[in-house]
Amino acid sequence: MPPAQKSAGDDQALGRSRGGFSTKIHLVVDALGYPVDLRLTGGHVHDATQAAALLSGKLSQYVIADKAYDANAIIALIRAQGAEPVIPPRLGTTPRKVDWHVYKERHLVECCINRLKRFRRFATRYEKTARNYLAMALIACILIWIGV
Repeated sequence: MPPAQKSAGDDQALGRSRGGFSTKIHLVVDALGYPVDLRLTGGHVHDATQAAALLSGKLSQYVIADKAYDANAIIALIRAQGAEPVIPPRLGTTPRKVDWHVYKERHLVECCINRLKRFRRFATRYEKTARNYLAMALIACILIWIGV
């Protein structure tokens, strides 16, 4: 009997990274720290690969991100949408002006992730499939929005 074959769309958002076998959560929050958009990838996927999908159609004055998002294509995308990128430059790249007072608000993303991790199912990923895990993550986001 031949081994079972994986279907083409069977990506479960799992991958090996330095921390082990994990799932990476890419998150966009608003100015108050509430989740706006969420994407799942394997732990080995770089953050910048999801930037275009996360930023498309979002209107804001500033886009605050960490050094992982310092790429010319991402900065051009942010400016094309009429927003100001607040992303510190990586070492070895051309220096760019950063408004450090605005950058201090990046902690809102970390605070949102901590609020999501209060939900045990989200923090430990009990679900086998990415579809079910994403559904639980969205339910956790809804509960944050309604104030639970």
